[in-house]
Amino acid sequence: MILSPVVKHLLRYLALAYILVLVVVPVGLILWRTFSPGIGAFFESVGTPAAIAALQLSLLVVAIVVPLNVLFGVPTALVLARNRFRGKTILQAIIDLPFAVSPVVVGVALILLWGSAGLFGFVENEFGWKIIFGFTGIVLASVFVTVPFVIREVEPVLHELGIDQEEAAATLGSTWWQTFWRITLPSIRWGLTYGVVLTVARTLGEFGAVIMVSSNLPGTSQTLTLLVADRYNRGAEYGAYAIATLLMGVAVFVLIVQVVLDARRARQSK
Repeated sequence: MILSPVVKHLLRYLALAYILVLVVVPVGLILWRTFSPGIGAFFESVGTPAAIAALQLSLLVVAIVVPLNVLFGVPTALVLARNRFRGKTILQAIIDLPFAVSPVVVGVALILLWGSAGLFGFVENEFGWKIIFGFTGIVLASVFVTVPFVIREVEPVLHELGIDQEEAAATLGSTWWQTFWRITLPSIRWGLTYGVVLTVARTLGEFGAVIMVSSNLPGTSQTLTLLVADRYNRGAEYGAYAIATLLMGVAVFVLIVQVVLDARRARQSK
């Protein structure tokens, strides 16, 4: 279908207006509210003990979630890409489940499983290991919502790569570990890196699942997103704007990394 120049310009302006209203204006408003008192007030707000503790907790969760997703995500992608087996479709659907299920539902499900009255409540009741409303619950919720990212970024690369190089390495006497380390892993590095970047972004920005399983105590179990909500609910709006700006800065950095990775992956595929 060929569009007239007038229609093309109209659609372009409508798209720009859509982005302006839904993205640029809200982000610009938060930035203006954050920096209107001065840059010193911003650093003072993000430098409070509660904010530093929330940042440290969020980074600690990221440091645990990312290796777990890589450790289990890459083998899962290999199984899905290299094998045909009964139940593969069901496994594919389960992997995509976090995309379809509300994070709040995830939190409720974790409470039903790991709460003191839940299915695995004996872990807390008999062994004293507190899962829900503790650090472990935050990690479990973050792992659940980020499960698909590494798998879904690595699996298509494996399909595109094929098995010719791996079979050649096996013919030459290479072990499975040597084949993986020297052939498979270098070939999937951009997809893996992209999945890690998405995992980091989602983990830092997760709110719905985390708030259900966290006690939300400042300095103990309060992530950056929970701190934003806590400050806003207590009427400390400027503090909420400052932490939200900090999170936006992280999001912009992640976006830049994504663009760079996309460009490198495009050049590599040529």
